[in-house]
Amino acid sequence: MSQPEAARGRLPALTLGALGVVYGDIGTSPLYALRECFNGPYAVPDTHANILGLLSLILWSLLLIVSVKYLVLVTRANNRGEGGIMALLALVLSRLPAGRARPVLIAAGGVGAGLLFGEGMLTPAITVLSAIEGLEVVTPVFTPYVLPLALGVIVGLFSFQRFGTASVGTLFGPVTLVWFLVLGVLGCRGILEEPGVLAAVNPLPGLRFLLAHGLHALPVLGAVFLAVTGVEALYADMGHFGLRPIRTGWVGSVLPALGLDYLGPGAWLMKFPEAVANPFFNLAPSWAVIPLVGLATAAAVIASQALISGAYSLFKQAMQLGFVPRLNILHTSSDMRGQIYIPLVNWTLLAGCLGLVLGFRSSAALAGAYGLGVSLTLLMTSTLLAFAARHVWGWPWWRGAAVIGVFVVIEGVFFAANALKFVLGGWFPLLLAALLYLCMSTWHRGRALVREREQAAALPLGMFRDSMQRKPPGRVPGTAVFMTGNPDGTPGSLLHNLKHNKVLHERTVILRFATADAPYVNPENRVQIEALPAGFYRVTGFFGFMEQPDLHEVRRACEEEGMKFEPMETTFFLGRETILPSSKPGMARWRQRLFAFMSRNSTQAMTFFQLPPNRVVELGMQVEV
Repeated sequence: MSQPEAARGRLPALTLGALGVVYGDIGTSPLYALRECFNGPYAVPDTHANILGLLSLILWSLLLIVSVKYLVLVTRANNRGEGGIMALLALVLSRLPAGRARPVLIAAGGVGAGLLFGEGMLTPAITVLSAIEGLEVVTPVFTPYVLPLALGVIVGLFSFQRFGTASVGTLFGPVTLVWFLVLGVLGCRGILEEPGVLAAVNPLPGLRFLLAHGLHALPVLGAVFLAVTGVEALYADMGHFGLRPIRTGWVGSVLPALGLDYLGPGAWLMKFPEAVANPFFNLAPSWAVIPLVGLATAAAVIASQALISGAYSLFKQAMQLGFVPRLNILHTSSDMRGQIYIPLVNWTLLAGCLGLVLGFRSSAALAGAYGLGVSLTLLMTSTLLAFAARHVWGWPWWRGAAVIGVFVVIEGVFFAANALKFVLGGWFPLLLAALLYLCMSTWHRGRALVREREQAAALPLGMFRDSMQRKPPGRVPGTAVFMTGNPDGTPGSLLHNLKHNKVLHERTVILRFATADAPYVNPENRVQIEALPAGFYRVTGFFGFMEQPDLHEVRRACEEEGMKFEPMETTFFLGRETILPSSKPGMARWRQRLFAFMSRNSTQAMTFFQLPPNRVVELGMQVEV
């Protein structure tokens, strides 16, 4: 159980915060989902039968994908309270026997992570543009100002991220609650005008729509799918607030508000077909349109927060699991360790958002790019979930196939529908995911090759100690800590230090940080200490994939075990690797160069492991890959 979930007395506050961070994206889908069904290249006529059918498909998509798949099944596959596709991948790999399936699952997780990162760029662009475009309902005079306003709002959103998820959730939660209340009121206004729209709650109108249109219904399903975009952020942000507040927010606020607000504009269209250009804003009274645009803009900013927070969590998990280089991570909360801020990820997302707004210039154009990546992300999650059902929950294969197969079929249809929009912009999230997966797989493979090269060349620690006993070097007072990734070999920095300085410290510690398959490690299991002859010690510090390795915690745990470090008598030795491309097998030359570039630009080990700068000695070494 995660820390936030354990704080049951804080359930109302956590639920309110979850509204502001987790449900912003899916909560702003009414701005554009229904509109795209009746506008654009694949639109259908706004007849009563079509309106009822599409509303039915939207409502049942929310129920099946969000309520059943994610809130019942996917969130059950949490890794000790942490969610997200990388946490799910780590959970499955920890239980899966070695075999051919592992590379396939790693690829599914990597592609899904890349697609989620792309969604983090697309969400702010489409939601902010959709909200500000509501000004055009008031008067076309505002049209030239839509794009500059959208760019300004997006820059402000990403500039605010450094203050942390907690600050954002506290500010955005009440605004989101007001947004959902307004959605409900607007929905009721439309339903009172045409109560017959309530027939859409029945799944039969949706089935009739599919049967009546046949294959011609496939393109418009891409617009229907826009109603569930943002659902993956619900899973990725689970560790920020806990499962119970997220479920409470969905059942108590989000689902009723969305249901009413999809039915309301649909009813309005039945009575006033001329409102088809923008059903959401045309439903509001004329005096309320400008205030509604302001509220919708605030909600659009909040919508982006879910994906931004999810991107931070995703990259931290990927870094600890060895798929991306070390990044500078800032913790924004003293009591909730899942709340972080990663500057490089933040500014990369901002640059991508600004490029999308300037490139596509309207939310209608961006809708073509939005659905394809999200639908493929859902399929990747379903693939990993099937393995979790078999190897984590112990389900028989037929049960997993029967339950998860239903969602694979639904999501497969949505993917096919969105694939038709490839040339309209759907290529963007796929290209971004491919590039990110290329970098992740290159880094993962490159680090494996570096470990192989170092282990092959490493002198076994036992052999090194024996040689030191036969021909002992000079010993100097104090403690030397040599950091290494190889638990059995002699660190290269130790050999270089002995070669150049001709001495060893009285106490020599070989320190290794190990990443567990769990998100967090209990403090009592933080370190493992092994005393060796000749004043040598082997210390392993264990951290979860949601934690950042911290020397202070390791030192504190060692002192509790009776191994104390005097700060002014301890020196830390690091080996700084220079990666050299070579003709050795294992990776193509161009990928070797990419890996070397990523290695040069990763955060320095001294900064990442929070070592005292005035007590660190770095020794360079070259490694051919």
